[in-house]
Amino acid sequence: MARAAARHILVDTEAQCNALKQQIAAGADFAELAKLHSSCPSGRDGGALGTFSPGQMVKEFDQVVFSAPIGVVQGPVKTQFGYHLVEVTQRTD
Repeated sequence: MARAAARHILVDTEAQCNALKQQIAAGADFAELAKLHSSCPSGRDGGALGTFSPGQMVKEFDQVVFSAPIGVVQGPVKTQFGYHLVEVTQRTD
């Protein structure tokens, strides 16, 4: 069964998500931005969510994690929780 590991930053607005994505593109550290800005408890761990299988996360999040290239920041991804920047750190099919 497929499994993936990912990290994310969860914020309230698409604009904030886009601003953080620009900072990462300019060289800012994903984990540090997660610690400073993410409203998810995983933020204190740099946004790391550990490993999980398809169906363990909300549909919109799952679709990105199990299709996006590894190591490329994706987003904004809108879910019922807000807007996410997502980076897949590893995946097995």
